Amino acid sequence: MKTPFVTSRIQKVAEEIGAVVLVNPECIFVGLITFKNGNKTFFRTTRFSVNSSASASIAKDKGVSSFFLNKFGYKVTEGKTFFSKELCEEIANCRNIDAGFYYAKELGFPLIVKPINLSQGTFVTKVHNKQEYYQAAKKILQKISGFIVERFYSGNDYRIVVFDDEVVSAYQRIPLFIMGDGQSNVFELLQQKQETFIKNGRKEIIDFEDYRIKKNLRRRKLNFSSVIPKNNIVYLLDNANLSTGGEAIDFTENIHPDFQKLAVSITKDMQLRLAGVDILTNDITLPMVDYTIIEVNGAPSLTHYASFGEVQTKRVENLYLKILKALENENNRKNY
Repeated sequence: MKTPFVTSRIQKVAEEIGAVVLVNPECIFVGLITFKNGNKTFFRTTRFSVNSSASASIAKDKGVSSFFLNKFGYKVTEGKTFFSKELCEEIANCRNIDAGFYYAKELGFPLIVKPINLSQGTFVTKVHNKQEYYQAAKKILQKISGFIVERFYSGNDYRIVVFDDEVVSAYQRIPLFIMGDGQSNVFELLQQKQETFIKNGRKEIIDFEDYRIKKNLRRRKLNFSSVIPKNNIVYLLDNANLSTGGEAIDFTENIHPDFQKLAVSITKDMQLRLAGVDILTNDITLPMVDYTIIEVNGAPSLTHYASFGEVQTKRVENLYLKILKALENENNRKNY
């Protein structure tokens, strides 16, 4: 079984500081780090103990974190949470799937329907009408008990990763797309993209059965057999997560100080040390005029970001090295 990227990088940087990593062979994304001084800390994929469990759980709940961010004075997406029939009965709340549709009509289509607490862009859907709304909401409720209906905002999608008051990386995320060559059909173009991802060290992340891909193709009167004209771009997903086939443009060296300060402030106010701050804005390299916070991630995955080149991989390794050093020093302080 191949060692996951995060585990392998933690093993590498741990060796640099004389720490030892014990990995569960049956669950190789989980490990125990033992430092030279005997102190220990666990990690699970991208979750480290630098963030408290309470703060991390608040960040994971998109509805709750949006409430607090709004109270802190940040610009967040306008939206409301709605729940499964069973949960509505349990908590005596009438905000069910039908109430969600009436709220959607108030906001106006198109809008976003997304799960309360799933990660990696799972089931995040841009819907244009009643049929698409119910399809998206039901998909989510088959998995978890709540979803968010929120206004659709235009703009470029950026992730800013912060650790201990420092911006580690900043990059624009572009949704899964294909570019036509005038000969290949949609399915073939997707296969080619998948092969390129694998060649670059990314996983087989394109889900050919994703209902959102088929929905977006239908909206453009296309299907998997359609041949795309040369240089024509077709966006197949509305969310820009790298874990669903999105691509990144690195702006770490060019991010404007306004956005650096914004991301650091958000991270501190959410009581996090490590965070991925996802925002919509026109241009992250210019002074901040307007923005909208999509969400704050307390365990940002940088695996796909690292696959875009050696510079990006080194940034991720440096981040994990800083995290390990911080945990070692923190454990030292706890012993006094």
